[in-house]
Amino acid sequence: MAVPGGGGSEPETRLVGDVGATNARFGLVSRDGAILNWRTYPCANYPTIDDALAEYLRDRGGFPMPRQAAIAIASAITGDRVAMTNHPWSFSISALREHFGWERLEVLNDFTAQALALPRLGPADRISVGGGAAVPGTPLAVLGPGSGLGVSGLVPNGPRWLALTGEGGHATMTAADDRESAVLGHLRHRLDHVSAERVLSGPGLVNLYNTLTVIDGVPSKGYTAAQITDLGMRGEDKVCAEATAMFCAMLGTVAGNLALTLGARGGVFIAGGIVPRLGQYFVDSPFRERFAAKGRFESYLAAIPTYVVTHPLAAFLGCAALLAD
Repeated sequence: MAVPGGGGSEPETRLVGDVGATNARFGLVSRDGAILNWRTYPCANYPTIDDALAEYLRDRGGFPMPRQAAIAIASAITGDRVAMTNHPWSFSISALREHFGWERLEVLNDFTAQALALPRLGPADRISVGGGAAVPGTPLAVLGPGSGLGVSGLVPNGPRWLALTGEGGHATMTAADDRESAVLGHLRHRLDHVSAERVLSGPGLVNLYNTLTVIDGVPSKGYTAAQITDLGMRGEDKVCAEATAMFCAMLGTVAGNLALTLGARGGVFIAGGIVPRLGQYFVDSPFRERFAAKGRFESYLAAIPTYVVTHPLAAFLGCAALLAD
Protein backbone atom coordinates (compact mmCIF):
# COMPACT_ATOMS: atom_id res chain seq x y z
CA MET A 1 0.00 0.00 0.00
CA ALA A 2 1.40 3.38 -0.99
CA VAL A 3 1.91 6.08 1.62
CA PRO A 4 0.68 9.51 0.44
CA GLY A 5 3.62 11.55 -0.73
CA GLY A 6 5.88 8.52 -0.44
CA GLY A 7 6.80 8.61 -4.12
CA GLY A 8 6.01 4.98 -5.01
CA SER A 9 4.54 1.74 -3.80
CA GLU A 10 6.79 1.60 -0.73
CA PRO A 11 6.58 3.92 2.29
CA GLU A 12 9.26 6.58 2.32
CA THR A 13 12.04 6.25 4.87
CA ARG A 14 14.60 8.85 5.91
CA LEU A 15 17.97 8.13 7.45
CA VAL A 16 18.87 9.86 10.71
CA GLY A 17 22.14 9.68 12.61
CA ASP A 18 23.73 10.69 15.90
CA VAL A 19 27.52 10.48 15.74
CA GLY A 20 29.66 11.01 18.82
CA ALA A 21 33.27 10.34 19.65
CA THR A 22 32.53 6.81 20.91
CA ASN A 23 29.46 5.54 19.05
CA ALA A 24 27.57 6.25 15.85
CA ARG A 25 23.84 5.59 15.91
CA PHE A 26 21.92 5.38 12.66
CA GLY A 27 18.24 4.80 12.12
CA LEU A 28 15.31 5.12 9.76
CA VAL A 29 12.29 7.30 10.40
CA SER A 30 9.00 7.68 8.58
CA ARG A 31 7.87 10.96 7.03
CA ASP A 32 6.04 11.83 10.25
CA GLY A 33 9.19 11.22 12.33
CA ALA A 34 8.36 7.81 13.83
CA ILE A 35 11.52 5.79 14.49
CA LEU A 36 11.33 2.55 12.51
CA ASN A 37 14.71 0.94 13.05
CA TRP A 38 18.12 1.80 14.53
CA ARG A 39 21.55 0.37 15.34
CA THR A 40 24.66 1.46 17.26
CA TYR A 41 28.19 1.11 15.88
CA PRO A 42 31.47 1.75 17.78
CA CYS A 43 33.27 4.47 15.83
CA ALA A 44 36.66 2.86 16.47
CA ASN A 45 35.61 -0.18 14.39
CA TYR A 46 35.29 1.84 11.17
CA PRO A 47 37.99 3.82 9.33
CA THR A 48 35.44 6.30 7.96
CA ILE A 49 31.86 7.39 8.50
CA ASP A 50 31.13 5.99 5.03
CA ASP A 51 32.03 2.51 6.27
CA ALA A 52 29.78 2.78 9.31
CA LEU A 53 26.87 4.10 7.23
CA ALA A 54 27.29 1.32 4.67
CA GLU A 55 27.17 -1.25 7.47
CA TYR A 56 23.94 0.21 8.80
CA LEU A 57 22.30 0.29 5.38
CA ARG A 58 23.13 -3.41 5.03
CA ASP A 59 21.61 -3.97 8.49
CA ARG A 60 18.43 -1.96 7.94
CA GLY A 61 16.23 -5.04 7.48
CA GLY A 62 13.38 -4.95 5.00
CA PHE A 63 12.87 -1.20 5.07
CA PRO A 64 13.17 0.77 1.82
CA MET A 65 16.44 2.53 1.06
CA PRO A 66 16.26 6.17 2.20
CA ARG A 67 16.52 9.04 -0.27
CA GLN A 68 17.07 11.76 2.34
CA ALA A 69 19.31 11.85 5.39
CA ALA A 70 20.16 14.07 8.35
CA ILE A 71 23.17 13.32 10.53
CA ALA A 72 23.89 15.00 13.85
CA ILE A 73 27.58 14.98 14.68
CA ALA A 74 29.78 16.14 17.54
CA SER A 75 31.55 18.81 15.53
CA ALA A 76 31.30 22.42 14.46
CA ILE A 77 29.65 22.61 11.02
CA THR A 78 31.16 25.57 9.20
CA GLY A 79 31.27 24.42 5.59
CA ASP A 80 31.35 21.36 3.36
CA ARG A 81 34.26 19.77 5.20
CA VAL A 82 33.47 18.27 8.61
CA ALA A 83 36.18 17.22 11.08
CA MET A 84 35.07 15.78 14.39
CA THR A 85 36.36 17.49 17.54
CA ASN A 86 37.11 14.37 19.61
CA HIS A 87 37.46 11.67 16.92
CA PRO A 88 39.56 11.24 13.72
CA TRP A 89 36.63 11.00 11.28
CA SER A 90 36.40 13.77 8.69
CA PHE A 91 34.42 13.97 5.46
CA SER A 92 32.92 16.16 2.76
CA ILE A 93 29.15 16.58 3.05
CA SER A 94 28.66 16.80 -0.72
CA ALA A 95 30.87 13.74 -1.35
CA LEU A 96 29.00 11.73 1.29
CA ARG A 97 25.67 12.64 -0.31
CA GLU A 98 26.91 11.64 -3.74
CA HIS A 99 28.46 8.41 -2.46
CA PHE A 100 25.11 7.16 -1.15
CA GLY A 101 23.01 8.74 -3.91
CA TRP A 102 20.84 10.74 -1.53
CA GLU A 103 18.63 13.53 -2.87
CA ARG A 104 19.23 15.51 0.31
CA LEU A 105 21.74 15.31 3.13
CA GLU A 106 21.72 17.63 6.14
CA VAL A 107 24.64 17.54 8.57
CA LEU A 108 24.17 19.44 11.81
CA ASN A 109 25.85 19.82 15.17
CA ASP A 110 24.65 17.15 17.59
CA PHE A 111 23.27 19.69 20.04
CA THR A 112 21.49 21.61 17.32
CA ALA A 113 19.66 18.31 16.80
CA GLN A 114 19.02 18.05 20.54
CA ALA A 115 17.53 21.55 20.46
CA LEU A 116 15.28 20.73 17.50
CA ALA A 117 14.03 17.69 19.41
CA LEU A 118 12.79 19.65 22.43
CA PRO A 119 9.28 20.48 21.14
CA ARG A 120 8.83 16.78 20.28
CA LEU A 121 9.57 15.52 23.80
CA GLY A 122 6.64 14.40 25.91
CA PRO A 123 6.37 14.22 29.72
CA ALA A 124 7.67 10.65 29.66
CA ASP A 125 10.85 11.79 27.89
CA ARG A 126 12.13 14.05 30.67
CA ILE A 127 12.52 14.32 34.44
CA SER A 128 11.91 17.59 36.29
CA VAL A 129 14.68 18.90 38.52
CA GLY A 130 13.37 21.50 40.96
CA GLY A 131 10.47 23.87 40.45
CA GLY A 132 9.55 26.54 37.95
CA ALA A 133 7.04 26.67 35.13
CA ALA A 134 7.66 27.11 31.41
CA VAL A 135 6.55 30.37 29.80
CA PRO A 136 5.07 29.53 26.37
CA GLY A 137 6.63 31.23 23.37
CA THR A 138 9.99 31.88 25.05
CA PRO A 139 13.42 30.39 24.24
CA LEU A 140 14.54 26.93 25.35
CA ALA A 141 18.10 25.92 26.23
CA VAL A 142 19.84 22.55 26.12
CA LEU A 143 23.27 21.39 27.22
CA GLY A 144 24.75 18.02 27.94
CA PRO A 145 27.97 16.38 29.07
CA GLY A 146 29.18 13.30 27.24
CA SER A 147 32.48 12.84 25.44
CA GLY A 148 32.39 16.64 25.27
CA LEU A 149 29.93 19.33 26.35
CA GLY A 150 27.22 20.26 23.86
CA VAL A 151 25.27 23.51 24.11
CA SER A 152 22.41 24.92 22.04
CA GLY A 153 19.10 26.71 22.23
CA LEU A 154 15.79 27.07 20.46
CA VAL A 155 14.29 30.48 19.73
CA PRO A 156 10.65 30.99 18.67
CA ASN A 157 10.10 32.52 15.24
CA GLY A 158 6.35 32.86 14.80
CA PRO A 159 4.86 29.37 14.66
CA ARG A 160 8.28 27.80 14.04
CA TRP A 161 11.50 27.37 16.00
CA LEU A 162 15.05 28.39 15.09
CA ALA A 163 17.87 26.27 16.51
CA LEU A 164 21.12 27.93 17.51
CA THR A 165 24.41 26.49 16.31
CA GLY A 166 27.39 27.26 18.50
CA GLU A 167 30.24 25.85 20.56
CA GLY A 168 29.26 27.03 24.03
CA GLY A 169 30.95 24.06 25.67
CA HIS A 170 34.28 25.73 24.92
CA ALA A 171 33.44 28.94 26.79
CA THR A 172 35.72 29.63 29.75
CA MET A 173 34.73 27.87 32.99
CA THR A 174 34.42 30.06 36.06
CA ALA A 175 34.48 29.12 39.75
CA ALA A 176 31.68 29.79 42.22
CA ASP A 177 33.61 29.08 45.44
CA ASP A 178 37.17 28.76 46.75
CA ARG A 179 37.32 25.00 46.28
CA GLU A 180 36.40 25.31 42.61
CA SER A 181 38.90 28.16 42.27
CA ALA A 182 41.64 25.85 43.53
CA VAL A 183 40.64 23.13 41.06
CA LEU A 184 40.47 25.47 38.07
CA GLY A 185 43.70 27.17 39.12
CA HIS A 186 45.48 23.81 39.11
CA LEU A 187 44.02 22.91 35.70
CA ARG A 188 45.19 26.24 34.26
CA HIS A 189 48.77 25.21 34.96
CA ARG A 190 48.53 22.22 32.62
CA LEU A 191 45.92 23.23 30.03
CA ASP A 192 46.07 26.09 27.55
CA HIS A 193 42.41 26.94 28.23
CA VAL A 194 40.08 25.63 30.93
CA SER A 195 36.75 25.55 29.16
CA ALA A 196 33.52 24.23 30.60
CA GLU A 197 34.07 21.03 28.61
CA ARG A 198 37.34 20.42 30.49
CA VAL A 199 35.33 19.71 33.66
CA LEU A 200 31.83 18.95 32.35
CA SER A 201 32.31 15.82 30.26
CA GLY A 202 33.56 12.27 30.71
CA PRO A 203 37.20 13.40 30.49
CA GLY A 204 36.19 16.40 32.62
CA LEU A 205 35.08 14.15 35.48
CA VAL A 206 38.49 12.49 35.36
CA ASN A 207 40.11 15.96 35.42
CA LEU A 208 38.08 16.90 38.50
CA TYR A 209 38.90 13.66 40.31
CA ASN A 210 42.64 13.75 39.54
CA THR A 211 42.92 17.43 40.45
CA LEU A 212 41.19 16.90 43.79
CA THR A 213 43.60 14.07 44.62
CA VAL A 214 46.54 16.39 43.93
CA ILE A 215 45.08 19.21 46.03
CA ASP A 216 44.32 16.86 48.93
CA GLY A 217 47.62 15.00 48.64
CA VAL A 218 46.10 11.56 48.14
CA PRO A 219 47.04 9.07 45.42
CA SER A 220 44.87 8.90 42.32
CA LYS A 221 43.44 5.45 41.67
CA GLY A 222 43.10 6.09 37.94
CA TYR A 223 39.34 5.82 37.89
CA THR A 224 37.30 6.30 34.72
CA ALA A 225 34.34 8.67 34.58
CA ALA A 226 31.94 5.73 34.95
CA GLN A 227 33.78 4.55 38.07
CA ILE A 228 33.89 8.04 39.59
CA THR A 229 30.11 8.44 39.30
CA ASP A 230 29.26 4.87 40.29
CA LEU A 231 26.94 4.81 43.31
CA GLY A 232 29.02 2.29 45.19
CA MET A 233 32.27 4.08 44.44
CA ARG A 234 30.88 7.40 45.64
CA GLY A 235 30.00 5.72 48.91
CA GLU A 236 33.50 4.29 49.38
CA ASP A 237 35.73 7.07 48.04
CA LYS A 238 35.24 10.62 49.26
CA VAL A 239 37.19 12.07 46.32
CA CYS A 240 34.81 10.37 43.88
CA ALA A 241 31.89 11.73 45.87
CA GLU A 242 33.27 15.28 45.84
CA ALA A 243 34.17 15.13 42.14
CA THR A 244 30.64 14.04 41.24
CA ALA A 245 29.04 16.70 43.44
CA MET A 246 31.34 19.39 42.01
CA PHE A 247 30.49 18.23 38.49
CA CYS A 248 26.76 18.68 39.20
CA ALA A 249 27.29 22.08 40.82
CA MET A 250 29.47 23.36 37.99
CA LEU A 251 26.88 22.14 35.49
CA GLY A 252 24.34 24.21 37.41
CA THR A 253 26.58 27.27 37.05
CA VAL A 254 26.88 26.83 33.28
CA ALA A 255 23.16 26.03 32.87
CA GLY A 256 22.21 29.16 34.80
CA ASN A 257 24.54 31.27 32.66
CA LEU A 258 22.96 29.82 29.53
CA ALA A 259 19.45 30.50 30.80
CA LEU A 260 20.33 34.13 31.48
CA THR A 261 22.08 34.55 28.11
CA LEU A 262 19.18 33.14 26.07
CA GLY A 263 16.34 34.28 28.31
CA ALA A 264 15.35 30.61 28.33
CA ARG A 265 12.15 30.98 30.31
CA GLY A 266 10.68 28.03 28.42
CA GLY A 267 13.03 25.69 30.24
CA VAL A 268 16.58 24.37 30.38
CA PHE A 269 17.16 20.75 29.38
CA ILE A 270 20.12 18.56 30.35
CA ALA A 271 20.94 15.90 27.76
CA GLY A 272 24.06 13.85 26.98
CA GLY A 273 25.17 10.45 28.16
CA ILE A 274 26.26 11.15 31.74
CA VAL A 275 23.50 12.92 33.65
CA PRO A 276 20.58 10.57 32.85
CA ARG A 277 22.59 7.72 34.41
CA LEU A 278 22.87 9.63 37.70
CA GLY A 279 19.12 9.33 38.25
CA GLN A 280 17.79 10.60 41.57
CA TYR A 281 21.27 11.58 42.69
CA PHE A 282 21.27 14.41 40.13
CA VAL A 283 17.80 15.57 41.18
CA ASP A 284 19.08 15.83 44.78
CA SER A 285 22.50 17.22 43.81
CA PRO A 286 23.72 20.84 44.08
CA PHE A 287 22.74 21.42 40.45
CA ARG A 288 19.45 23.23 40.99
CA GLU A 289 20.68 25.37 43.87
CA ARG A 290 23.70 26.47 41.84
CA PHE A 291 21.53 27.04 38.76
CA ALA A 292 19.59 29.76 40.57
CA ALA A 293 22.52 31.21 42.56
CA LYS A 294 22.86 34.41 40.52
CA GLY A 295 22.39 37.09 43.15
CA ARG A 296 19.86 39.69 42.04
CA PHE A 297 18.52 37.29 39.37
CA GLU A 298 17.92 34.36 41.69
CA SER A 299 14.13 34.77 41.52
CA TYR A 300 14.28 35.02 37.71
CA LEU A 301 16.11 31.69 37.49
CA ALA A 302 14.07 30.01 40.23
CA ALA A 303 11.02 30.44 37.98
CA ILE A 304 12.66 28.57 35.08
CA PRO A 305 12.06 24.80 34.97
CA THR A 306 14.98 22.45 34.43
CA TYR A 307 14.74 18.91 33.08
CA VAL A 308 16.88 15.87 32.37
CA VAL A 309 16.19 14.45 28.90
CA THR A 310 15.63 10.69 29.18
CA HIS A 311 14.62 9.92 25.59
CA PRO A 312 17.43 7.63 24.34
CA LEU A 313 17.29 8.89 20.74
CA ALA A 314 16.42 12.56 21.09
CA ALA A 315 18.89 13.56 18.36
CA PHE A 316 16.94 11.33 15.94
CA LEU A 317 13.83 13.39 16.70
CA GLY A 318 15.75 16.58 15.94
CA CYS A 319 17.08 15.19 12.66
CA ALA A 320 13.57 14.11 11.68
CA ALA A 321 12.25 17.58 12.52
CA LEU A 322 14.87 19.16 10.25
CA LEU A 323 13.99 16.87 7.34
CA ALA A 324 10.29 17.57 7.83
CA ASP A 325 10.84 21.34 7.69
